Amino acid sequence: MRYLTAGESHGPGLTAIIDGVPAHLNVTPREINRELKRRQVGYGRSERMRIEKDKVEILAGVRNNKTTGSPIALFIKNKDFRRSLPPINIPRPGHADLSGVLKLNQKDARDILERASARETAARVACGAIAKMMLGEFGIRAFSHVIQVGQVKTNKPIDVNKAKLLERSPLRCFDPRVEKLMKKEIDNARKKGDTVGGIFEVIYTNVPPGLGSHTQYDKRLDGRLAGALMSIPGVKGVEIGLGFRVAPLPGSRVHDEIFYKNKKFCRQTNNAGGIEGGMSNGENIILRAAMKPIPTLGKPLKSVDLIDKRPRAAHKERADICVVPAGSIIGEAVVAFELTSVLQEKFGGDSIEEMIKNYQSYITTLRHF
Repeated sequence: MRYLTAGESHGPGLTAIIDGVPAHLNVTPREINRELKRRQVGYGRSERMRIEKDKVEILAGVRNNKTTGSPIALFIKNKDFRRSLPPINIPRPGHADLSGVLKLNQKDARDILERASARETAARVACGAIAKMMLGEFGIRAFSHVIQVGQVKTNKPIDVNKAKLLERSPLRCFDPRVEKLMKKEIDNARKKGDTVGGIFEVIYTNVPPGLGSHTQYDKRLDGRLAGALMSIPGVKGVEIGLGFRVAPLPGSRVHDEIFYKNKKFCRQTNNAGGIEGGMSNGENIILRAAMKPIPTLGKPLKSVDLIDKRPRAAHKERADICVVPAGSIIGEAVVAFELTSVLQEKFGGDSIEEMIKNYQSYITTLRHF
């Protein structure tokens, strides 16, 4: 499976094409729109989130709410579409502006930032929504939550049995006390004309062992998932399981001991985050991503005019103060797509029924190992 997106922040809309989805998968616009709405909410978002009410239009590949096996085409209309936009000659530190104009040999950063904008992630969330529908056929579920905003961090682990509570939380934080402090962190940044970043965690449960491969670098599941998360605008670091916390610890406190209970192999800890040797090991897959603060500031940083090369304050556009909650939803989506890809590689099949049959045969084999 693969997907491509097209479209700009203030263009007519965003388009996505997904290739390789098996036939007969149940796909409804309602479920995709639900995921799009989840991406838009969150304390610290800009006024554009009150303008856009993202709705998907399925243009191809789905008939009577069932995939046909052909490429799926999706379209999300931009309500903030503008036919004429002024040029931007002053790049923003931390954004794609300067690197893009140097790469493409032009003076107007508008053509760079319109595509580099995180608005593009709406199309990725739509693609991820279809991937999550496919994962649901195999009982694989997604969860995400925010564990840090600025200097404020929670150590309270997510309870996946109560994860629905997060959908009512403006910061997707499982700790109400800490969430109040996170809001203050965002409010303080807004007053100062500044922005804040943070860390979100994505968890996928009921993932079978053996997805991915140890045989080649580009088949390793951890590399593919880390790459997917790093491709999200603003993400600067990714951890799997204990992540960087393994560095100071001895091996005896890092590696998850193996047990055999109820006719299956299991672990009592999950420091590996569900992945060993480039393959899923049957435990929950646990990933974290660190997001930098939004580069467009209320009080702009120093920059240089692309035309006359004189110092200027960086260009200022309408922007969020904090997007970490939205980042967690995007994280769910991009991870879902990679998991469906390796699931399809493992179990093949041109239809969802064929894949499920192959999957069930594999699970039966594991039970009789």
